[in-house]
Amino acid sequence: MSQIESVLHETRLFPPSEAFSRAANVSGRAGYDALVAEAEKDRLGFWRRQAEAEIRWMKPFSVVYDGAGAPHHKWFADGALNISANCLDRHLPARAEQPAILFESDEGEGETVTYADLHRRVCKFANALKSLGVRRGDRVVVYMPMRVEAVVAMQACARVGAVHSVVFGGFSAKSLEDRIKDAGAKAVVTADQSVRGGRRIPLKSTVDQALAAGCDSVEKVIVLKRTGEGAEMQDGRDVWWEDAVADQSADCPPEEMNAEDPLFIL
Repeated sequence: MSQIESVLHETRLFPPSEAFSRAANVSGRAGYDALVAEAEKDRLGFWRRQAEAEIRWMKPFSVVYDGAGAPHHKWFADGALNISANCLDRHLPARAEQPAILFESDEGEGETVTYADLHRRVCKFANALKSLGVRRGDRVVVYMPMRVEAVVAMQACARVGAVHSVVFGGFSAKSLEDRIKDAGAKAVVTADQSVRGGRRIPLKSTVDQALAAGCDSVEKVIVLKRTGEGAEMQDGRDVWWEDAVADQSADCPPEEMNAEDPLFIL
């Protein structure tokens, strides 16, 4: 077999501007090298400092790392936190009116979602999940189009302590069925349709096909109106997203979660 020889030898460097480096979390090569040196000198001390500085804890951890059960390693195992609170709440004092998401739809329509608005929408949907019986440790399958609401759904699950499983909106009913069963999902969050490259994809009908195959764990299906077409709603099981959040409070205290609790299933 002949040897493959690379003819590409890239040696150019493209340094960032001084202004960019000053605003970065790691300020240039010197800052990066300093972090590496600190980690090499005291690995666990380095991660303690990072965790204490960059994460908001509901209950401080005392042990950084526990490898006694290797290969099932544990990090910050006696600490408690909530991922949604770390993504949203801790930014509100300084960044409430700053953009958290810049979104553009398939049709080219743009939407800017601030931290305050995203926090409000997550809290309302989190309360909707709780009103539909979703609790800490329950599994929720998110089978959504590329919309802001997909982020809201994931954040809301984290806020109430439910484990979310994101399933690509192009997967078949059989693929969706398998993932619902594997997760033992209590609820599915979806939309009537998705729009991708100008083509409409029937998400809700795909969910119906998957559930008809015997996904007995699913109690509720929450449906976002993306196009306003293609969704047949089943009484007692299905609820429109808009109806679910309509009367919900915008205040939802985050559930206190152990640092080793599962966040999502991939």
